[in-house]
Amino acid sequence: MPDTLAPATAAGPADAALLDDLGGILGPKGLLTGPDMAGYLSDWRDRISGRAVAVALPASTAEVAAVVRLCNARGIALYVQGGNTSLCGGSVPDPSGRALLLSTRRLNAVREIDPVSNIAVVESGMVLAHLHELAGRHDRIFPMHLGSEGTAQIGGLISTNAGGVSAVRYGTMRNLVAGLEVVLPDGEVISRLGGLRKDNRGYDWKQLFIGGEGTLGIITAAALNLHARMTARSDALMAVASPEQAVRVFERLRARFDTKVMACEMVSGTEVALTLKHVPGLRFPLAEMPDWMVLVELGDIGGAEALQDALQTCLGELLEEGVIDDAVLCQNLRESQELWKWRHSFSEANKKAGHGIVFDASLRVRAVPEFLARAIPAAAELAPWAVPLVVCHLGDGNAHLIMLNRAEDRHLIADMEALTHAMFDRIHDIIADLDGSFSAEHGVGRKLVDEMVARQPAAEIALMRAIKRGIDPQGRFSPGVIVAD
Repeated sequence: MPDTLAPATAAGPADAALLDDLGGILGPKGLLTGPDMAGYLSDWRDRISGRAVAVALPASTAEVAAVVRLCNARGIALYVQGGNTSLCGGSVPDPSGRALLLSTRRLNAVREIDPVSNIAVVESGMVLAHLHELAGRHDRIFPMHLGSEGTAQIGGLISTNAGGVSAVRYGTMRNLVAGLEVVLPDGEVISRLGGLRKDNRGYDWKQLFIGGEGTLGIITAAALNLHARMTARSDALMAVASPEQAVRVFERLRARFDTKVMACEMVSGTEVALTLKHVPGLRFPLAEMPDWMVLVELGDIGGAEALQDALQTCLGELLEEGVIDDAVLCQNLRESQELWKWRHSFSEANKKAGHGIVFDASLRVRAVPEFLARAIPAAAELAPWAVPLVVCHLGDGNAHLIMLNRAEDRHLIADMEALTHAMFDRIHDIIADLDGSFSAEHGVGRKLVDEMVARQPAAEIALMRAIKRGIDPQGRFSPGVIVAD
């Protein structure tokens, strides 16, 4: 939902003094003001916008701490932003214009790569794709893959507990973090970057900041778990008749290949067709567009030929039994990369095509078909013109339903905000009835604050607010995000 904001007012004496002090801490390359801030003040989809006194770009943990101490002394709120790829607006400042935005873009150093211990210690502004390259040089992988990996930063991925397509095997970001360095709201720095597999020195405090969306502290560095590089890979695309059949496919793949299943995705034909239309240079390997598809990636440290043969045999059995209707087995790395390229282009295509009302449901895998069977008609009653798009991390039960309001249909919508909230009410009721979560991997941000307060048990909200008050008693960090008062 776009926020229409008045232009920022000219800096007053207090602002000028603050900017002078910030400039003294950060130097000429570390501070942006005026029009130079434009790219930082709206979310990736240009739906949530805010204002800021300035954008700070510290280049070290010491500079971050100094900026935080200055803001604390001046009573200035502070928002932290990584690659600005969030889908929930948690890294965008509020409309008041009285906050400082801190970007971690310059915090991008590699502190250590330890292939023996399978640990990488990097700063929070490192782009995910760069970490992939670094791990590869040491014959390792960092198993987080998503469409925005060319711009998403490690700190933001940790702060939102990102998931991605490989969560079925490796888990979410919470499973990949071995330690953190964090600047607290009073400017103190806490650090535990040893990357120890076992460490029972009291509370595991890093978990507070993983998924905390910058409300409790600013992550400046992380110790991350690396994994062995797969020497064998096999990918396939399968056409299925329904989500129920897709679940059967996953069950069979998991039973046959267990932890060799690196990714298992279910997508709707509507989503693939839309992506092929709006993103040039993509190739679709099936002769016809099915209503539903399953993409699978297998990985192993054994022989490539044996893995390929095993998947081919499995596909043949599924075809013979009528579980799948058609299949394509990738024959080389180029075909595998082409397959996943269009998978990772969905968000780009949806943004180009119109305004999607997005649901990020976490469910048990067996509940995914029922969720879609109930949610799509419920949403269509409110917006019969909207095109339902489905992207589901089937292996972990994370179903993304996008009700796309195409640009040519916008005249049918009197109030997009009202329509969005009406859909939230209906679809989130269905998620709750299935004992699921309305936030799986995108975070809460500003988008779902009202849903948090309305739907989570009062005791949970009280506990979260108590944690927030205990760590950030003045409420300086990311006000209005997750559990706003």
